[in-house]
Amino acid sequence: MGGVMALKVYLSGEIHTDWREQIVAGAEGLEVVFDSPVTDHAASDDCGVAILGAEPDKYWHDHKGAMVNAIRTRKGIEAADVVVVRFGERYRQWNAAFDAGYAAALGKSLIVLSMDEHQHALKEVHAAALAVTSEPRQVVDILRYVLTGKLPG
Repeated sequence: MGGVMALKVYLSGEIHTDWREQIVAGAEGLEVVFDSPVTDHAASDDCGVAILGAEPDKYWHDHKGAMVNAIRTRKGIEAADVVVVRFGERYRQWNAAFDAGYAAALGKSLIVLSMDEHQHALKEVHAAALAVTSEPRQVVDILRYVLTGKLPG
């Protein structure tokens, strides 16, 4: 009763801002282990051809990379207790929507981090989530509450 448990949290989605770092820093002192996809955009895009060989056709270049990245993504989502999926401002993260659906299909606790102006576009994703947040701080507050029962403030 009230004991501290460790959580495995997978941070999926947008890679162009520091939201992951904000969550990791905010969760300092909590029993949380974080994992994420490769966030180096060039490495993520080119991993397939760098490992498996060049492709003259961009489709197959991207396809190889997506398949190699899926090995890491599937492992991370399957091992997670909580999956946080961030939908960013500038880019449409189709991969993030896929990750959210995969996590939901596995019965993972899903937290979505998105902007208010994307409410309509993400309504199905939001409906699958246990929490919809707009700031990394809110994700940290949820993790703190889940682990300790303490409210922010």
